[in-house]
Amino acid sequence: MTVVKYRSAHPRLIPRRTRLEIPGWAGQPQPRVDGAHEYPWHCIPFSESARAGLELCYPHDDELRVTTRAGVPEFAVPPGADTPAFRSFGRDYYTYQILIDLKVTPELAVRVETHPRFYTDTSGTVPIAVPAMLRHWWPMIYFVVFKSPAEGQTHIFRPGEPFLQISIVDAERKLEVVAMPEEEAAERELQSRRIHASRETLSADTQWVSDTDTVFDGTYRKIHGAARTFRDDDQA
Repeated sequence: MTVVKYRSAHPRLIPRRTRLEIPGWAGQPQPRVDGAHEYPWHCIPFSESARAGLELCYPHDDELRVTTRAGVPEFAVPPGADTPAFRSFGRDYYTYQILIDLKVTPELAVRVETHPRFYTDTSGTVPIAVPAMLRHWWPMIYFVVFKSPAEGQTHIFRPGEPFLQISIVDAERKLEVVAMPEEEAAERELQSRRIHASRETLSADTQWVSDTDTVFDGTYRKIHGAARTFRDDDQA
């Protein structure tokens, strides 16, 4: 198990495993049946990716809106509320001073990135965090950078709503990209063809057509479940 230690300047700025909010940004609790609407949580690869990280939720009591006017981001809170530490950063970005420390072991690093709810949003109001990787020796995330909204558009930071995601990555891993050996490539191709040929069997009783006439089935979900069972049995 990987342990991530934290200390935060704000009592409500506490990292947690990213949650799929249903109902919420991940969709509605619609079953996988004909005529239902498709939602992001129906997709296992997306769901796994979203839950693989940590999320930070906006810790302040009042909503903050970032609107770009004449090329400059403006920060607005309700009348009488204090404006948190947001400021313009260059022409196309703005920063938020969060003051949180996330400590990992020396071979790991903290990667800041946009929260997955950005990819499910249709309002254009979700903050867009600029990716950054911080090594274990950096003791405090003083601020995070966001891409400014387009002219006239607004990003909204709501109390308790996640505004960025954090992934823990292997900072020291060296990657070498090589072509597959012929035998290995043939094995992968055979595996692919077997899945394709067995798709009707694998997807039995799981195929459905959404209200947008999009066909879905549980092929990936079934293989994913079988692989996890095999792994758990192998480790037992």
